[in-house]
Amino acid sequence: MTKLLGVIAIATVAFAVAPAQAAKHAMGGCSSANLEKTETAIEAMPDGDGKTVAQKEIASAQDSLLNGKMGACGMHLNKAMHATMGK
Repeated sequence: MTKLLGVIAIATVAFAVAPAQAAKHAMGGCSSANLEKTETAIEAMPDGDGKTVAQKEIASAQDSLLNGKMGACGMHLNKAMHATMGK
C-alpha cells in the first residue's frame, strides 16, 4: 500500500510539472524575449483576421506570463506564432 501511495504521489507531481515544462521547451519557451519577437512579427503583418487573432493570443500570453501560468502562456504564444506564419 505504501508503494502504491508513493507511485501516486510521483505521478501527481509529474502531471503538475509537465505543462510548465512543455511550455518552456515549446517554441523556445514563454519569455519576455519571445513575446517581443512575436509582437514584432505581428506588427509586420498586414491588417486582417490573422493579425487580429495573433494580437489577441499575444495579449493572452502576456496576461498568463504575468500571472505565472507558464503552460497557458506557452499555448497562447504558440498560437500567436502560428498566426504570424499565415495559413
